[in-house]
Amino acid sequence: MPISPNQGSTGGGTTVTITGTSLAGATAVRFGSKLATITANTATSVTCISPSGAGTADVTVTTAGGTSSPLSFFYVGAPFKAFLSATSGPMTGGHTITIAGTGLFTATAVTFGATSVTPTVISDSHLDLTSPAATAAGEVSVSVTTAGGTNNGFLYTYIEAPVIASLTPDQGTAFGGTDVAIAGSNLTYTDEVRFGDASASFAAVSDNLILATAPPGIPGTITVTVHSPGGNSNELAYQQYPP
Repeated sequence: MPISPNQGSTGGGTTVTITGTSLAGATAVRFGSKLATITANTATSVTCISPSGAGTADVTVTTAGGTSSPLSFFYVGAPFKAFLSATSGPMTGGHTITIAGTGLFTATAVTFGATSVTPTVISDSHLDLTSPAATAAGEVSVSVTTAGGTNNGFLYTYIEAPVIASLTPDQGTAFGGTDVAIAGSNLTYTDEVRFGDASASFAAVSDNLILATAPPGIPGTITVTVHSPGGNSNELAYQQYPP
């Protein structure tokens, strides 16, 4: 007789179906010494709700004709998440994330807020996944669902891509050192400001303002961009004059 699924939470509550023959009129399904709650029964199947337990339980079905041979059911503890490799990312999703912990081998879903994705199970302590897209910026809870249950505990922040609207001034010498005010929106999480191919020192003063110092470069017109976990900004032109 097959049993499906053959594993579930130590807390019980797993819907289990046992298939075989001569199962009509089942009077008891036992997981070890504990009785399960029978929810459906035909001549070829018994469906029940597993009781709580631990380790491996022998599952038997009792009818008027006797008790079946035992089937193995494996109790799985709730997952524990110890590490989330990234705690923020773009609204568009697509961010590769690793979850480390224990009890992850049976993971079937990782949920970001209300949106679930299917992880790649590397080991009992390692999941890889791709973050889903979001409809709104802000924090969502991240939960992992396994045969042992669901575990919350992490937060992931969706961040809108930065937008830059103006540079003041929009020119300076190729020696660098010019202080430039970059105005725009979604600038709080800025982690890099680039003048052409060179990174600039900066401070994100507010969600609408960055103060940056232009790095040395070569004469000509270059583009200024801002990057954050939400993605890359648009480009604005900056003119570098000969010294």
